[in-house]
Amino acid sequence: MERRDVIIIGGGPAGLSAARRLAELGVAATVLERDQQAGGVPRHCGHLGFGWQSHRRLWTGPRFAEQLRADSTALDVRTGHTVLGIDGNVLRVQNQHGINEMAANRIILATGTRETPRAPRFVGGSRPRGVTTTGALQANVYLQNFKPFACPVIIGSEWVSFSAILTCRHAGIRPVAMIEAKDRISAPRPGDLISKLIYGVPVWTRTKLTAIAGQPQVEAVEIERHGKRERIACDGVIFTGEWVPEAALLVNRPKVTLAGNVHGDLKTSGACWREGRAIAEQIARGSA
Repeated sequence: MERRDVIIIGGGPAGLSAARRLAELGVAATVLERDQQAGGVPRHCGHLGFGWQSHRRLWTGPRFAEQLRADSTALDVRTGHTVLGIDGNVLRVQNQHGINEMAANRIILATGTRETPRAPRFVGGSRPRGVTTTGALQANVYLQNFKPFACPVIIGSEWVSFSAILTCRHAGIRPVAMIEAKDRISAPRPGDLISKLIYGVPVWTRTKLTAIAGQPQVEAVEIERHGKRERIACDGVIFTGEWVPEAALLVNRPKVTLAGNVHGDLKTSGACWREGRAIAEQIARGSA
């Protein structure tokens, strides 16, 4: 069994910054990342807004992820490694060669968070193509150069919802509307005004998605707005926000240190980067 001083699960901003800071402090760490490329969510966020808190630069997400990887070239970062479970200080890890076990004196869990997809939101209707989350949309557009629809409806009004508008704009996709069930948008104003006046996407508050129609592709959505039911033509639905931590590995309550968006309130990639460094310093001091 391979034994390491520190194993970090997750190769996003928090995990990579923790690994680098540990190395600077003389502590050997191994990063296990399930994807084939490290960098986390920023890899497929093609808009600006990344890098300031960490590098005092204003970058796109992919450029920020590229810098994170460059900062980690001398580190033990293993991509294509999925942690299946944790038992005490022993991890079951799957890679292209099969399943093996690794042991660590300390474990940092930095697996991040994900958006709530359609099923847990209990939206009725058919099951056509063209229903996605912001993260899946960004992966399609920025990583696979694929345009899944032309005129979708965006569900939700968090920061990530407006990020979906920018992704759509990059791909030449024109959203029909953004729908929010609450009385006002979740992101700070004037996000709704910017959405409408600059990007041409109206934001409808007090509006609930009730069903999705179409086969095999989305053809329309049914909404409840101002007490009335309406049918809106579209060819896609983007579910945004309602974040759920990627905490499945905590089911057996292993003793791990949490970093980044796997715990607490949703944080920016820069804040996750900073938290990873802070946790690394605590571990190096023996206080975490």
